[in-house]
Amino acid sequence: MKKLTIAVDGHSSCGKSTLAKDIAKHFNYKYIDTGAMYRAITLYVLENNLYDGKKINENALRYDLNAGKINIDFRYNPKLKKSETYLNGKNVEKKIRGIEVSDLVSPVAVIPFVREYLVAQQRDMGKEGGLVMDGRDIGTNVFPNADLKIFLTADAEVRAKRRYDELKAKGENVSLNEIIKNIKERDYIDSNRKTNPLIQAEDAVLIDNTNLTMQEQANIAIKLAEEKLNEKK
Repeated sequence: MKKLTIAVDGHSSCGKSTLAKDIAKHFNYKYIDTGAMYRAITLYVLENNLYDGKKINENALRYDLNAGKINIDFRYNPKLKKSETYLNGKNVEKKIRGIEVSDLVSPVAVIPFVREYLVAQQRDMGKEGGLVMDGRDIGTNVFPNADLKIFLTADAEVRAKRRYDELKAKGENVSLNEIIKNIKERDYIDSNRKTNPLIQAEDAVLIDNTNLTMQEQANIAIKLAEEKLNEKK
C-alpha cells in the first residue's frame, strides 16, 4: 500500500506538533518538526551573538550555513519515547522551546536563504513518503503535492493560555500577556512575510481546535488520512 505524505500547517501554538505526532504514531510514519529546525537556527543566532537586540547579522548567518557550521538532526529518546532536536551534536530540545527563542524565531524564519536551506533538507527527508511534517508552508511550498493537507488553527487567546500552561508546567516564569503579544506578533509576521507566507492551501482541510480536545482533533485527522489511503487502494 502506498504511504502518504501528510502536511500539517497552521498558526503558532495551535498544536500542530501534537497533531502531527498523533497521526504519525497511528500510521507508524516518520514525524518531522520543521518548527524545531527554525528554532534551532534561532538558538544558534542567539548563542553566537548574531543578534544585537535589534538586527540579525544575516551575512554571518549565511556564511555559517554555507560553511556547514550549523547541523540539525533529530534523535529518538527511548526513555521519553520521542524524537529530540540536536544542534551541532547537543540536545537543545528544552532550550529551543523557551520564550527567548520564541520571540526571535519568526524574524529568523522570514530570511529567504534560511528558508531555502531548510526547505531543501525537508524535501530530502520526505522523498519516500510515509511522513507527517508540520510547519507554516509545508502544504503550499515544501510538499505542494502532499496527499493530505491540514490547516490547523484556534483563537489566539486560547493558544496563548495553552502555551502559558505548558511553560508554567516546565517551571518557567512567564507572563500570559507577554505570550498573547508574542503569538499575535508571530501570526502577523508569518502571514505577511514575502517568502512563502502562512496561508491555507486551496486543497487543505481546515481544523479549528479552539473547542476540541487533542483526541478529538486526532480522530478527525486520522479519519481524513484513512479516507486518502482508501482512495489509493
